[in-house]
Amino acid sequence: MKIVSPLIAAALLLVANGANAGARDALDAFSKGLKGLDGQFSQQVFDVRGKQKESSSGRVALSAPNQLRWEYIKPYAQLVVADGNTVWVYEPDLNQATKRAQGVEEANSPLALLLTPARLVHDFMVKESPVQAGVEWLDITPRNADAGFKSARLGFAQGQLVHMEYTDALGQRTTIAFTSWKRNPVFAKGTFTYVPAKGVDVIGG
Repeated sequence: MKIVSPLIAAALLLVANGANAGARDALDAFSKGLKGLDGQFSQQVFDVRGKQKESSSGRVALSAPNQLRWEYIKPYAQLVVADGNTVWVYEPDLNQATKRAQGVEEANSPLALLLTPARLVHDFMVKESPVQAGVEWLDITPRNADAGFKSARLGFAQGQLVHMEYTDALGQRTTIAFTSWKRNPVFAKGTFTYVPAKGVDVIGG
């Protein structure tokens, strides 16, 4: 199963100053006082020709300042955990986990700036797009060519982030729909930690 970077996806959940009313107001309301998020997602991935190549769904959780849990449930289980120091990717079908340092890439992403949105203006150019089917859209272009994606769109409806789209450096497009957001929840112990079970093959370090 090819991993679609959840760090990039989650990093795009909130962006910066740069647009006017409408979607920008929705963004401000959504981000105000935000310390953590827990919700569900469904995701589709399309190749450069627009052909759908993957479809999946699961749960996403974020906690300040730099913790993430991105859990694929269907069609195949896969878990990505960033605990603030280490990024783990666990694939149950392979009984394998990969491990790497949570470093500069994550520190410079919008995800790390979740609670300081004023800083994000330095990382993105943001403008509003026309409302479509009741969804207010923000178009996002990274100022840094090394951001890991070419462009993105965030869609808000009734004060909630409901859609996200982004195109990676190779032209592959990912669309994500979010539902059932819980703001500032009390996360269960271990939500943002991963400890390999006995017998799991660990790669990296």
